[in-house]
Amino acid sequence: QVQLAESGGGSVQAGDSLRLSCAASGRTDSTYSMGWFRQAPGKEREFVAAISWSGEQILYGVPVNARFTVSADKAKNTVYLQMNSLKLEDMAVYYCASSINWSGSYRLGYQHWGQGTQVTVSV
Repeated sequence: QVQLAESGGGSVQAGDSLRLSCAASGRTDSTYSMGWFRQAPGKEREFVAAISWSGEQILYGVPVNARFTVSADKAKNTVYLQMNSLKLEDMAVYYCASSINWSGSYRLGYQHWGQGTQVTVSV
């Protein structure tokens, strides 16, 4: 089993920045890549970004490309999501997930999920 714990969410104003963290524990050696997804009230869970632990494979969802940056620190078993120029439409619960292979934006390809961290954006 892999346990995932997100942190770093909070309330910010539009245009501000936040950095989310996702700490992985347990059988982390079984994971190949990590993903970030988000879910706003009444909407489906949406792909944000994915990264392999080596950093060689990275993918971003269209709504966040060029504003968000995903990174991974295998020594700390932690992935990060740097979010800049936040918009109202970025407000959601952000989840990290782990996969035993490269799943990219394919939500069903992730085996373990964290509990999520809330990001609130106001004007």
